[in-house]
This record gives sequence, structure tokens and C-alpha cells, in this order.
Amino acid sequence: MIIGITGTDGAGKGAVVDYLVKEKGFAHYSARALLIEEIERQGIQNNRSNMRIVANELRAKYGNDYVVHHYLERAKKTGDKKIIIESLRAVDEATLLKKSGGILLAVDADQEIRFERVQKRRSESDKVSFEEFAKHEALEMNDPDPHGMQKERVMQMADYTIMNNGTLDDVYVQIESILKKII
Repeated sequence: MIIGITGTDGAGKGAVVDYLVKEKGFAHYSARALLIEEIERQGIQNNRSNMRIVANELRAKYGNDYVVHHYLERAKKTGDKKIIIESLRAVDEATLLKKSGGILLAVDADQEIRFERVQKRRSESDKVSFEEFAKHEALEMNDPDPHGMQKERVMQMADYTIMNNGTLDDVYVQIESILKKII
């Protein structure tokens, strides 16, 4: 089984992934990890703008479905049968996921709640003001770069959407409901 995760920043994609890994035995493949690896290789600062730039460069070089293609190949090599590919951002990634028999889950929450969450986690790419957060998000939803993020369109392609404005237990109930439908 292949599950792709998309969604807005701070919505709780990681919480969904953690649950599926710990409770259901999925292997986790992270787009963010690929980007950080490339950022470190290039010796540039790990921030939100550079993550977007590096992601666009990788999609331009290897194709807009690069993340999904890369991880499907890795899963073949490792023999993982239940995988989660986290942080799909491009339409071609979602398209390849679905052509490969995958299910696409979107995770979302109100913008103010998401901003509070990213301020609490404070990863390198999260150290921004609310205005910067909103500006980055607007660009990532519909980046005019042909290799850029199209989160809005990808989220519209989702088979299921988890709204995470409440507790983790609320999220877990939604995950279980979705799993009952797809298994």
C-alpha cells in the first residue's frame, strides 16, 4: 500500500505519518529529507526560501514527479510494501502516486492554528513572522514556476482530507475511518 501525504504547513502531516508508522507499520519516506540532503550538499542555508528553490531545481532536473519516482524506486530496492511518501507538492507527484496505485491524503487546518504550530516546532524553515508565513504559503499554493509547488491543486486531487483543528485523538479517528474505507 502506498499513501502520499500533502497539505499545508503546520497542518499535522507529521502527526499523520507518525501514527501510520507507529500504529500501522508503514515505512516513512520524506520529501523534506531529500531537500535537506541537497541543501547540505550545496552548502547553503536551510531556510524556507532555499527549500523551495532546491525543490524547484530538483524537479527541473529530474522531472516534476521526482520525489515520488525516487521513493517508489527506493521502496522496490528495500522491499517495503507499506509506504508513506510525505509532503507531495507537485501535480505530477500526485499523478504518479495515483498511477502507481497510491492513495493521496491531504491534511489541513486553519492558518492561525498552523502558524502557532510551526512557531512551536521552530525548525530552520519555520523561523518566520506570520506575514512571511502567509506570503510563503500563497506562493507555494500556486507557484508560477513550471517546476514549483502547486499545493492547492495537489490538495484538490486528494482522495481524502483530514481537518486537524482539534486534538491528536480527533486526527487518529479520521485516519482510522479512512483506513477502513481503503483496506
